[in-house]
Parts: sequence; C-alpha cells; structure tokens
Amino acid sequence: MSFDVEKLYSLLPAIYRIRDIELAGTQEGLLVPKETAELKDLQSLTTLTARQARRLAELEDKRQRGPLKALLSIIAEQAAVLEENLDQSYDDLFIETCAEWVVPYIGDLVGVRGVTAFPGASFTERAFVANTMSYRRRKGTAAVLEQLARDVTDWPATVVEYFQLLATTQYMNHLRPENLSVANLQGFESLEFIGSPFDRVTRTADCRRIETGRGKYNIPNIGIFLWRLIDYPLTDAPAFRVDDRRYLFDVLGKDRQLFNRAEAEDEITHLAEPINVPMPISRRLLDRYPGRYYGLDVKGAVKSIVLNVNGKDVVPSPPSASPPGPELADLITVCDLSDVKDSGGTVTGWAHQPHHRIAIDPELGRIAFPVTSPPTPPPKSVRVSYRYGFSAEMGGGEYERLETFIGEGQLVKVPDEKKTIQLALDQIAVSGGIVEIRNNDRFFETVKISAGSSKLEFRAARQQRPVIILPKPPSGDVLITGGEEAEVTINGLLIGGGRLRVPKVDSLGNPNKLRRLRLRHCTLAPDSIAEISAPDLSPPLAIAAQGLEPRLLVELPDLIVEIDSCILGPIRAVAGAEVHISNSIVDASASSEIAFADPSDDAGAPLRIENSTIIGKVFTETMKLASNTIFFSDLKAGDTWSAAVRAERLQEGCVRFSFVPPGSQLPRLHRCQPANAADAARVRPVFTSLRYGDAAYCQLSRACAVEITHGADDQVEMGAFHNLYQPRREENLRAALDEYLRFGLEAGIFYAS
Repeated sequence: MSFDVEKLYSLLPAIYRIRDIELAGTQEGLLVPKETAELKDLQSLTTLTARQARRLAELEDKRQRGPLKALLSIIAEQAAVLEENLDQSYDDLFIETCAEWVVPYIGDLVGVRGVTAFPGASFTERAFVANTMSYRRRKGTAAVLEQLARDVTDWPATVVEYFQLLATTQYMNHLRPENLSVANLQGFESLEFIGSPFDRVTRTADCRRIETGRGKYNIPNIGIFLWRLIDYPLTDAPAFRVDDRRYLFDVLGKDRQLFNRAEAEDEITHLAEPINVPMPISRRLLDRYPGRYYGLDVKGAVKSIVLNVNGKDVVPSPPSASPPGPELADLITVCDLSDVKDSGGTVTGWAHQPHHRIAIDPELGRIAFPVTSPPTPPPKSVRVSYRYGFSAEMGGGEYERLETFIGEGQLVKVPDEKKTIQLALDQIAVSGGIVEIRNNDRFFETVKISAGSSKLEFRAARQQRPVIILPKPPSGDVLITGGEEAEVTINGLLIGGGRLRVPKVDSLGNPNKLRRLRLRHCTLAPDSIAEISAPDLSPPLAIAAQGLEPRLLVELPDLIVEIDSCILGPIRAVAGAEVHISNSIVDASASSEIAFADPSDDAGAPLRIENSTIIGKVFTETMKLASNTIFFSDLKAGDTWSAAVRAERLQEGCVRFSFVPPGSQLPRLHRCQPANAADAARVRPVFTSLRYGDAAYCQLSRACAVEITHGADDQVEMGAFHNLYQPRREENLRAALDEYLRFGLEAGIFYAS
C-alpha cells in the first residue's frame, strides 16, 4: 500500500476536502513568514530552474494544506517510517542487504568466529560472512587463504607458499625443473620482484618461525601479504609544466610514484598477480609490458596511465583501424628521467631526454617530450590520468564524498553555469547555497567567500578533485566573511599556495560575523610550492614559488573552525576562536616548526583534536581535549618555547591516549605515551615517510613501538589513520586462519605496503 499523502487525501469524501481547502485559504496554510516571503519571490520569477520549480511546488502545496491535510501528512509520514522499518527488517534477513549491525548475528548463525563490528571503521566483515560456505568447501588451499585475507581485512592480499621456493635436491619422481637453486641473472621478472611478495627466487631453508615475522623459507610456512596502500585515480587533470618539453604528473610539481590499477580477480581459485594488487609501477615493468599499464581498456576506461596532448588522448589505434595507425611502441617510451646535476650539486636538467617518442618515468612521475631536429612545436596543453597511492580517503580525491555534503539551496555549477569561481560565489553571497566545481582543472583565482547571513558550501563535485592555485600571501589570501550566524563549508578541494584567512572585518570595513567554518576532505598543501606556469591561458600566467607559510589564518574571535579528514599546513588562530580537528594531518614540515599557535606565535585558540597527527610545535590557550593523537613535536636548539606542546591553562581540559613529547605542558594526562622518561626514545613514533606527496605519507612504520600502534582508547593506532583499525584487521585475520589453515602449516602476516 502507498502511504503518499495525496493518495490518502483523495480517498476522503469530496465534502471534507472542499471544506479543508476553504479553511486553508483563510489561514494561509502552514507557511511561516519566511516561507511566505520565499513563495512570493519564486512566484515573481519569470523563469525557474528545476530546483526552484520543485521548491515552488512544495510551498504551493504547503500553502493549500488545511488542518485535515496537515493531519494526514503527519500520519503518512509516520506510516512511511513504519513501512521503511518493515522493509529493512526483511532486508536484514540476508547478508547482502542487511544493516551493518546485523552482520555479526548472521555470522553467528553460520558459525563464523571472530566477526566484530567497528562503528566508524572504513571496512566491514560482510564479505567474510557471505563467503564462509565457499571457504569451507575449499579450506586448506592457498586460494581460499588469499580470499579470506581480502574479505576479513578489506585489503588486497597475496599468499605465498614458501615450501615451493626452497632450493632442494630434486626427487626423480617429482621433478621441478623450474625450481632452480641459483638465481637466473638474465631473468628480468625474477630479479625485478626480489624482496616482494612475487619473489620467485629460491632460497635455502630458514628455521626461524614465520609467525613472529622473522623467518620465511621453510617447509611449513605460508606468507600472507597485505597491501595497505590503495590506488586512487586522478582523471584528466592538468600536468605540471617545467618547461616547453618537460612535465610532471603531479599538479603541484612534486615527484610522485605512479601506481597500477588493481584489477579484480574473477575466480576464487586465481592467485593474485602483480596486476591484481595496488603496486608501484617500476620502469622495467612499464617498459616490458606497456600495454598492461598504459592506454584504455576495452570499456574505454583508463588502465593506469594515459596522456592527453593538445586535447587528444595519446593512445594506439585499434587493430581494426583503416589505414593502420601508430602502435603504442611508436608513441611512448620509458626512461629514467632523474635529475642531472653539475659539480656543485645544482640541477641542470633531466637525464635521457628522448628524441623520437614521449618518455615517461613512472617512478618519479615525469614526462619528457622529444627534442627533434628540426624542432617541432611544443605541446600547448598536457593533461594526465593516472593512479597514486595513499592510505585513506583524506585530503580530497575522486573517492565518494556524497555523505559529507551538507549544502542546501541554490546550486551553481562551475564552469557549466559560471566560468569563474568568483562569479558563482557572488551569485549566492546573499541567499546562500552551493558552488560546485565539476572538473579536475586548475583555477588561478584568489577568491573572496562571503556568506551573507546564510549557509554557503563551496565544494568539488563527486569523483572530482579541482585545484586552486594561489599566489603568496597577502595577495593570495582567500578572505572568508559572513553575516550573523553565517556558516561556510569547503569540501574536497586541493589548494596550492596562499592561505585561507578569516579577518575581523570584510573588504568594506564591516565587522565579520561569521559563526562557523568547516573544512572537509581538503588539502591546503603543507609544503613549499614550486613556480607554476600556465602558458595555455590567455594571457599566460605564472605563480611564483612559495616557501612554507601558515595555510589557515583565523583572526576572528568567536569563530568555530571544524577540520575533518584534511591535510593542511600550519594553523594560526586567535585565542578567542575555537578549533576542532579530527582524522586529519597538520604538517609544519618539521617537528621543530610551529604547527599551531596564535598569529603572533603566542597561545592560540582553544583546541579539540581527535584521531589526528600533528607534525610541529603546538601552543594553545586551552587543550580542551586531545584524544588518540600523535604530537610529533620537538624544540630547536636555543628555542624560546618552554615546551614543544603547551597549553596556557592547565586547570581545564584533558589529554588521553595520545603521544606527547616529554616535557610538554598540558592538563592532566590519561594513558598517554611515553609512560615514563626511560621509554621516551623507544616509543617515539616512527613514520614510513613524512614527505607530503609520498604514498606512505604519515603512515606508521612497522618498526613503530606497540604503545603507538595499539595505544588508542580502542587498542588500535594513534594518529590520523586511527579509523582504519589496522591492528583489528590483522587480529581478525589471525583468528580466522585457525579454521582454514592446513594442519601442520604456520602462517605469517606481512605488510607489502
């Protein structure tokens, strides 16, 4: 049965409906004064957008509702809630459609052990429960262990049977001619994968236990490798121009390792190969198998890398083309494009500049166009599609962010409806609404955001990551202002250079009354910025190189700043404001630089910080709460600060389950590390990389102390990647292995990335 209010209303006798409409006309329906004014404004418009037309119909319907229809609308609303609940109860009977909280209960029905739900985690045990019966039919095989590892951890996995790789004397009834006791120095792939999960060079026996992670090559040993880094796509983005014939894949001009697109396996019996996991693409692999990584697949999707030059994809012609076009080998070559330096260490160029084809260096993320004789015109525009590696959905990207969108009201699309960001922002400055960028382009605009007295959201569209390039402050300041109770949300943008600034007064000298600023899934590049040129624009444009600057400057008291799932450089916020940081990285580029303070380097705004990593010194008026956070901070030699992490008020606030450097001046500590001075050196966090742009940026190293990797309040890791629940994934896998591992074998779990 449908519980639509119009259908229920039509079932009433006509006499009651007529009387109800008459009453609605005398009472102006259910409209409040604000809605009445909005209705009049919409009725006065000659042309309406689709959104405005829908809103007009809603207000007209609400205006015509009498007491009886209003009552029926409430009944219909509650009946719809009940209907939805009944539908969900039916869906909860099946593992494919059930709610997340139901998964452990269905798992209990089929006897699954070790299934735990983690609220807020980025992974689920749904696949583990769904595939349990197929596991049991194939238990004891390498294929089922690999599938089990993928389903339990939600990471790509590879299983290696090390007894197959032992250098042993051949038994005449079981010959293994491929099992050589010496490495083949002419074998390209066997040498390329040495030290990786795909290493097939035989070894002598190692009697240490694999379960402890020390020994590998022995008869009872099985190795399970997990790939923590995920390959994220970036599609049709502008390349960084070094000069007329040299470009970088990274839009901000950083050397960036390219990753392959992990292809899903069709059958459970198939063991993962390099193409099935998110691996860095080496020069040798791309050179030997260019068609595997470069170009478009049969569905027209990017495999791993594609160049677009002057508006046309550089891809080989299909075999059916007539006349036959160029092949891939005629278009692309692979080179080591490392820096060439003079005797003084100054970079003078790149090595191995090509002469006939476009050269790609996947390990450095570099592109070189051929230097021909006679010279050909350089490319006017170069765009790239590629994959990069990172640990989590943070800092913006082409991952799904729909649930983080909060804007409402008029939607203005850039560049579909307005060519520039500023024109779009100006259109909704008074009424509020949404400005949405719908491509991956660069925008050389120093915009001003004014929210009037409303809510304004400035965001990237779904599956997009646009870039805003700003000059050096103060000319590169993005001024954010608003009226009484105004709110501004910025979502999904990468901002290179410049800074976001919330001043006390707007450009006209009027007081800034902005109430709240939200940053979600944004990157305010936390590093120095190379000179960026855009000769394809009219007129041509160049943004000078910039050193490290504060990326967020808050001068307005009484402002609440919320930062979630972001990567950003240093923050300066006045003591009258309040800053909330969660699931984010604040990087001052060095542990002895200032990451958070007042604009004058005095005590900054009161701070609440959860599940985050701070690289640099912190000075706050009040540390209201710090939880599951790593403060990677140090004092310089001769530093004027009394402590690397300081709070001016020590009588209020709490710091719990966090790493704070010894000597920090903070309110009461609860279960923080190091527990005592003797442990300070041992439990200091160790990171795989602290260079922004690296795939393993801010990832905790496997050498990190257990007090850090299991030191949060729920016994998982501290820091920005807390919600990955990495220790819990590994524990779940170890618990599940007992049922599916063949008797007499031992398994070791290793992180391949």
